[in-house]
Amino acid sequence: MRDSIIYDGRMDARSFQFNPVLGRLRMAWVLGLLLALMSLQGALAGPRLRVLAWPGYVEPEVLREFEKKTGAKVELTVIDSDEALWQKLNAKPGPAFDLFAVNTAELQRYIAAGLVREVNRRLIPNTAQQLPRFRDLAAIPGLVHGQGERARVFGIPFAYAEMGLIYDRRQFKEPPTSIHALWDPQWRGKVIAYNGGSHNFSLAALALGLPTPFKLPADMKPRAVDKLVDLRRNVLSFYGQPEESVRMFQRHGAALMYANYGMQQFQLLKAAGVDVGYAIPKEGALAWLDCWALTSAAADLALSHAWIDHLLGKQASALLVSRQGLASTTAESAAGASSAKLLWLEPVEDAAARETLWARIRSGDRAAKVLAP
Repeated sequence: MRDSIIYDGRMDARSFQFNPVLGRLRMAWVLGLLLALMSLQGALAGPRLRVLAWPGYVEPEVLREFEKKTGAKVELTVIDSDEALWQKLNAKPGPAFDLFAVNTAELQRYIAAGLVREVNRRLIPNTAQQLPRFRDLAAIPGLVHGQGERARVFGIPFAYAEMGLIYDRRQFKEPPTSIHALWDPQWRGKVIAYNGGSHNFSLAALALGLPTPFKLPADMKPRAVDKLVDLRRNVLSFYGQPEESVRMFQRHGAALMYANYGMQQFQLLKAAGVDVGYAIPKEGALAWLDCWALTSAAADLALSHAWIDHLLGKQASALLVSRQGLASTTAESAAGASSAKLLWLEPVEDAAARETLWARIRSGDRAAKVLAP
């Protein structure tokens, strides 16, 4: 609107007069009214919460119940990889989210980058419903930084999966008890394993009995490579995604599978009609633990903590298990992992180097060639 039009009541085009001053006044009045309406609309809409989560972590009814209880609007964004999560939270000028779900190993780089803030456990009463091993946050690597009065909590455990063994009950008279079953010549050509360098070197370190599978000493690298070359020779094929592993297991009549996705794969196989069992090896199992963490841009801390508390409630925890096949931190695992030796994933000594070596092993190189410069 450039001018104001004044009509004096007579239907004559000449009666219209243009008044620039009045036009500008009316324009200012209209803009002021629009701003007031937008402000009122925002107030009436209530608070909002911006959440980043993995598929299946927030079921529709769980989200609706939270919105009903708090009057907040939840803006849920679902991601499918660690890298996608990093890109969203590391974008400039800064994270446009309040909280997110992340595993303990990945959480460390967010802490180092200053992208997260401290969590106040006193504002999350449902932590009292968690199993003892998940209430002892100091015992979980990476969740607590500092000691004593300076100790700061950066994540609250939510969901986890242990990397156990899935076996065909028709071919195994007794459940496998050791991780070494993956190398047993008896099952050569009937074993399926995960196609990932970082995890597989940790698996080899576990089989070799090393103190920690995540920090592989230089002098132990040749032994780990030898172990993985032997695994490759015993394995029928390697998979990437849970659905792919199920197709392989069925198509080839496999006897044993290293379950990188844990009970999720077990449930998929059961749903496909395969008679399988699940076992945690006596050496223990690698396991990922996803936590809720607050971003440095969290706008409403009370609401953000209320969200974590809600996701630790009975409804959300039950659906996480029954629909997603994941383990909840508030209930005993169907696989019995709650009392087993679980090694929560930690950052490894050199993820890129592990992947490079694994690519050589996977392609069929001999151990000496794998380690060649």
